Amino acid sequence: MNALAARSRTVTRRVHTALLNLRDLILSAGPIAFLAVGLLVLAYWWLQPAPPKRVTLATGPAQSAYADFGQRYQKALAADGIEVVLRETEGSSANLQLLRSGEADLAFVQGGTGELRPEDADALESLGSLFVEPVWIFYRTEAARRVVKSGRLDSLAQLRGLRVNVGTAGSGVPTLMEKLLEANRMEPRALRLSELGQTPATVEFLAGRLDALVFASAPQSLMVQMLLQTPGVRLMDFPQHEAYGRRFPFLTPVTLPRGVVDLAGNVPPADVRLVASTTSLLAREGTHPALLQLFAQNAQSLHGSAGWFNRAREFPSTRHSELPIAAEGERAINEPAPLLQRYLPFWMANLIERMWLVLGILLAAMLPLSRVVPPLYQFRVRSRVFRWYGRLREIEDEMDAGQSAPQALHEALDRLEAQVEKVSVPLSYADELYALRNHIQLVRKKLRAAPGVAPASAA
Repeated sequence: MNALAARSRTVTRRVHTALLNLRDLILSAGPIAFLAVGLLVLAYWWLQPAPPKRVTLATGPAQSAYADFGQRYQKALAADGIEVVLRETEGSSANLQLLRSGEADLAFVQGGTGELRPEDADALESLGSLFVEPVWIFYRTEAARRVVKSGRLDSLAQLRGLRVNVGTAGSGVPTLMEKLLEANRMEPRALRLSELGQTPATVEFLAGRLDALVFASAPQSLMVQMLLQTPGVRLMDFPQHEAYGRRFPFLTPVTLPRGVVDLAGNVPPADVRLVASTTSLLAREGTHPALLQLFAQNAQSLHGSAGWFNRAREFPSTRHSELPIAAEGERAINEPAPLLQRYLPFWMANLIERMWLVLGILLAAMLPLSRVVPPLYQFRVRSRVFRWYGRLREIEDEMDAGQSAPQALHEALDRLEAQVEKVSVPLSYADELYALRNHIQLVRKKLRAAPGVAPASAA
């Protein structure tokens, strides 16, 4: 029982000593740790490395290529915990207005379909060109025969007097067509123009109440693919497509290869020369950089494959941009994926990438301050021992001055010794504790040796 009790006291004493040492360590390093945490919190608040969980993307009309790509971005970013709210619009011009007003964070905008303002260069930035959108002019063969006997149109001038739908004002296509007609020295009133949406215009066209349709859309558009395979409907050829590309910086000459739509059906039956504008993903000023990075990186997989008008990895591209390219877009297009993002979740890699400079500065500032911790810890541990030297000195001074009775001094030394026995220090500081005990015994011997003091046995 005695051995068990002794062992229990030993364990209790060790636990007590460990807790005291931990307390001293916390009190010594606590202020510096608190300062470091405070600086980290301040840097996090200032840098805002974590992106918002919700972002608005302006797309386009229902069943358009913009709407389809918007859904793909929505699904891709959901994997990183970002909710992409899709804003259905009439098209590029409407998207540009939403960006300017702050109602959308990002948007698809087609080159040449909107009038950019000088201030847009400061308020908006591009994440790169994503794909080309040819100007598709579909016409009914029956209507074309009223213009040329062959029933094949190859010039905008041949549309004179025909019923042509150029799309809604918000789509930007009317603005684009106005520029093309002006280059051909034609007034818009030379055509019987209408501005219906894609779906109602297609219905009117197939019913024979329209002679031609003008789309500016990616080949993924369901309307485009359907009209390319509709009997009695032809796609207008642009023999001057190279000249259009030289005259307008936002246009690119492209060719729809023979049979690319349907090899078995040989659709189209011959190469068709077209002009195409490039669609960019624009972002408004103030959009979180991490969101721009996510969109730009996902654009590589969503738009990097081969298509009707491009080879693999031609898009996204930094060419054909009417606005400055964002740094995030430039890196995503022209540089490999960041090292950390190859092995860590995006949120963690983004946090480290955006905070590494702050962490480096903080580390450089904390290293000199951390040197204060060991001396401070040493002082706190040694103070457990040294504070009793003051009381020992008082007892010795009273003995030398003869101010107290020897018996009272003996009792004071006994109390001091009992208190010192309760002091716990790490083993590396045990020599100072034992030195204090030896000094107490030296004072006790000095007291016994004083004249008129009874021997220890008599005490």
